[in-house]
Amino acid sequence: MTYWCEQAWLPGGIARGVRIDVANGRITGVVPGSTRAGAVLSGLTLPGFANGHSHAFHRALRGRTHHERGTFWTWRARMYALASRLDPDAYYRLARGVYAEMVLGGYTSVGEFHYLHHAPGGKPYADPNAMGVALRQAAADAGIRLTLLDTCYLAGGIGVEPDEVQRRFSDGSASAWAARVAALKEDELFRVGAAIHSVRAVPADQLSLVDSARVVHVHLSEQRAENEQCLAAYGRTPTELLDDHGVLTGRLVAVHATHLTASDIHRLGAARAGACFCPTTERDLGDGIGPARALRDAGVRLSVGSDSNAVVDAFEETRALELDDRLASEERGRFTAEELLAAGTDHATVGWPEAGRLEAGAGADFVTVALDSVRTAGIEPSGVVFAASGADVRHVVVAGRDVVRDGAHQLIERPETVLAKEIEALWLS
Repeated sequence: MTYWCEQAWLPGGIARGVRIDVANGRITGVVPGSTRAGAVLSGLTLPGFANGHSHAFHRALRGRTHHERGTFWTWRARMYALASRLDPDAYYRLARGVYAEMVLGGYTSVGEFHYLHHAPGGKPYADPNAMGVALRQAAADAGIRLTLLDTCYLAGGIGVEPDEVQRRFSDGSASAWAARVAALKEDELFRVGAAIHSVRAVPADQLSLVDSARVVHVHLSEQRAENEQCLAAYGRTPTELLDDHGVLTGRLVAVHATHLTASDIHRLGAARAGACFCPTTERDLGDGIGPARALRDAGVRLSVGSDSNAVVDAFEETRALELDDRLASEERGRFTAEELLAAGTDHATVGWPEAGRLEAGAGADFVTVALDSVRTAGIEPSGVVFAASGADVRHVVVAGRDVVRDGAHQLIERPETVLAKEIEALWLS
């Protein structure tokens, strides 16, 4: 298959008249200054974006947690109520719409931080991985790469047993979690990683047992209370505790990384770990603004995620790294456009290192954005990271397959109808 891009953002910068040749899910050639041939992509073509952190079922909370001013605790109560209503069939139907929305918003891969494992009360389904399998099928239907970040979640807090809802999340021990995860089988667009929910949800003596050949994610210092509880229980910050137990490596991705000490930042950088910021959710929950620039300067790899899916828009999350850091530092120019694009397209964060670049040999994932919408008209092409939105995505290719064409999803008809139907059914059940 051959695509001709009016403009394309290549590793060396933006070029015109770029021919991209694709075969067997890979880019086989990239030639700037080419004559038109094959499928014409008008606008600017970029590498596909990576959604480093998602809780698909949280999508059903959008626009439903603002009553009585919507504190974190009222949000959490609604989230737990929603979690208690999902079974594999309902989860599949909901996630199918969520993943379709992600592709429409510019994402070509997603890391699903998956802890909703068992039936209510904690009883395993006949297939112990039924909920994960539902997510795998939903992603396949929506045409997006999925890494199931299967999450170890054993406690309701440090030294606290899981409550009624949380029993669905727990396998009882890290070794039982590992045995269940080992039964998951990967395929062309599905990979398996690991996650530690947090230092509150996995006892310290079991942290080192949560491992993966690809990536390990962890909610880290999302709220000040997490730090306070960890210091009270262990005399260490969450980052220090992970380091003590050998978890702090180059395969680790710290999600949120909001309330860090200078020592925490140094440790994460020395380990060449990653940090995945989820700006929309961090704003939505009032968690705070993390030290993105300081982490990057320390050597930490930055990425972004949609987390609670209160907004699903790759451009919104990516530019928020810069805009939120401006608020925290009271300075402009915290990141270059190239640095923002690198963070937004870091597929290695979710175990797809071959994707995220428009060059021969890379995975054939790319997104074409209109430069003539009311949002993008008149901008410099590199300004799309500041000006464009998911509504400007016109064409999406994932692993060499056209998934979005002329702004319409090619695999799922009217995803908005799918989402409306499934979300209403969940809240009426």
